[in-house]
Amino acid sequence: MSVSSVAVENSLVAIATSTRQAARTLASLSTQQKNEAIEAIAQALEAAAADITVANEDDLKAALDDKLAKPLYGRLKLDAVKLKGAIKGVRDVAKLPDPAGAVQIHRELDNGLELKRIACPLGVLGIIFESRPDAVMQISTLAVKSGNGVILKGGKEAVRSCQALVKAIRQGLTNVGLDPNAVQLLTTREETRALLELDSYVDLIIPRGSNAFVRFVQENTRIPVLGHADGICHLYVDVAADLEKTAKIAVDAKVGYPSACNAIETLLVHKDIAVQALPVLAEALRKEGVKLLGDDATRQVLTDIQAATESDWSTEYSDLILAIRVVDSVDAAIDHINTYGSRHTDAIATEDQATANRFMAQVDAAGVYHNCSTRFADGFRYGFGAEVGISTQKMPPRGPVGLEGLVTYKYQVGGNGHVVATYSGENAKPFTHRDLA
Repeated sequence: MSVSSVAVENSLVAIATSTRQAARTLASLSTQQKNEAIEAIAQALEAAAADITVANEDDLKAALDDKLAKPLYGRLKLDAVKLKGAIKGVRDVAKLPDPAGAVQIHRELDNGLELKRIACPLGVLGIIFESRPDAVMQISTLAVKSGNGVILKGGKEAVRSCQALVKAIRQGLTNVGLDPNAVQLLTTREETRALLELDSYVDLIIPRGSNAFVRFVQENTRIPVLGHADGICHLYVDVAADLEKTAKIAVDAKVGYPSACNAIETLLVHKDIAVQALPVLAEALRKEGVKLLGDDATRQVLTDIQAATESDWSTEYSDLILAIRVVDSVDAAIDHINTYGSRHTDAIATEDQATANRFMAQVDAAGVYHNCSTRFADGFRYGFGAEVGISTQKMPPRGPVGLEGLVTYKYQVGGNGHVVATYSGENAKPFTHRDLA
């Protein structure tokens, strides 16, 4: 290891140690105190709004010079309107129930011997993300509300925006007498590597970015990782679909924010409705500038579109490009999704409830929708206030991860001289195992 690498690692250890100490203080706060801290953060962000938007404009200018990929550029933008909405999201978190301290189980094991399972903060979160400076506000606020410290590492394309945001957030914490080291920001690639090695100091890593980026994080740390790689979402148009309704859903799911991970990348259409459905859907999508690709069956109806290749079924375009495939049945649609999908969010358009139920039961995804846009897959839209990310893993938390995904639990047992020997052997006393209010 080089001298510079050692210096970076030592610096990160010091940062993580101070974050853990600050997190202990956060964990001991009452709900009211945490909500006051969140309001102070919101006010500090409002006070710094001009500085934040100027910093973001500088990032955007540099991104154009560096020819930043179009999807990342879209996520990078944080204008006054978007900032105002994000600050509202900060305040919404204060309205949410506090997950820390909740008694999940209260059980009498025997007279005078009681067990409690109590929700508690994880400790220190390491959040690594590309673009999307608004994630700084969401994640920091959720961390404060759940009693966790957080170390943020944004991409170099958003460094000025992130610095301005974190400066305001730390000022907000300071204004209510809290240790600002509860929220830290890293800015270099070397610090990312060092952060991934801090398994003794960081309790959870949450990466937000491209497939390759998330894979890199997962393969280079011993710290538990929560997140998703691809956002390959589907809309299946069933034979019993209402085409007017479906066209609106398809446009919203593809066009509203094409670089979002919950935008559809593939449209599946039942063969018995293809001749009627494809022209209607194609017209609606093309009006919005969507480039269409199709399999052979699709191109027999839409004769002027480019052929889709095998790789298109597993591609996250994050752009106004949509691959279309004609399928024989709902079962074929389910098979396609479970083969090529990313377990993120998939939808069916149909007026047949039995078919919808079958689709929703058998598609393996964190979110499965009926007659609505996949773009609803979002912590704010779910009423979580905000989210730290979307998890596509099988183990919980799954889908948009809000406060409930940032706490674990501990067991507390209180007695009065009780010993295990009393409950074992030939004359063992039985446990009462009675749940208490």
